[in-house]
Amino acid sequence: MYPQHNRTGVPYVNKFLADSGECLLGLRRSGIDMSHPTQFSEYAIFFVHQGEGVFYSDLLSMPFRAPVILFASPMQVIGIQEAHPLDYSLLRFHADFYCIEKHKEEVACNGVLFDNIYTEPSITPADADNRNFSILLDLLEQELLKNGPSDIVLKAFLQLLLAKSSEVRADTVGQFSPFVRDDKMELFRKLLEERYRDLRKPGDYAALLRMSPNNFRRRCLKYFKKTPSRLIAERIILAAKQELHLTRKSIKEIAYTLKFEDQFYFSRMFKKHTRVSPQIFRDKTGISVVADLSKE
Repeated sequence: MYPQHNRTGVPYVNKFLADSGECLLGLRRSGIDMSHPTQFSEYAIFFVHQGEGVFYSDLLSMPFRAPVILFASPMQVIGIQEAHPLDYSLLRFHADFYCIEKHKEEVACNGVLFDNIYTEPSITPADADNRNFSILLDLLEQELLKNGPSDIVLKAFLQLLLAKSSEVRADTVGQFSPFVRDDKMELFRKLLEERYRDLRKPGDYAALLRMSPNNFRRRCLKYFKKTPSRLIAERIILAAKQELHLTRKSIKEIAYTLKFEDQFYFSRMFKKHTRVSPQIFRDKTGISVVADLSKE
């Protein structure tokens, strides 16, 4: 029998299991305690119906008010502090059940809803969209409650939820931003995506942008709500997570790919930012089917 509580301490009410007994998809509607830092090995989506609070994700602290949907990637350190009583549903799915990288053409959510270091991991749906999300959650729950739920049907509902979330994100980008576009910071974003493997110091980017270090830091903090150092570190860790999950490279090979001096320094940095070693991260999240697609 599958245990009543998983290793994170948050129990599933409705769940779909693999033959091994591992929970591939789970939905909980109430009684969720996220007041303590938690790491899930699955993707997590919080549908907040009522109330307000603060969402913590790694080092991010983000106030929110319902209705809002919050997103977390596997092994992120997350928590929720209630400012006013909350009513929310928690949907979690394992990458073995639905690989968002494999389905990126159908559902553009990776780098948009999940693993986006540049924007807050949330969307604020309009009333009509909120009703659609509620309907989809109800339908998914009804399927989970069946004796022998269909994985095809569950994946279809999950894909619809992700696709709708991505659509809402695209429709509201910049709509609620209190800041105007900063071309220098957008150029920094572009440079970071191109050079994160070999440029690790904020001063390197400040020089390329022809900005003083202090001005660069101030504008980066205002625009991205993060310091340049933090963004650089997060980009490296994101690349490491992708290598661990999407390839079968050894940890030594991944360290070399990301231009670390050795795998031990890489492992120390990875654990400092994620609280787990690269091997444990890979064990908990698994290796994606994408890792072998090129061989087919």
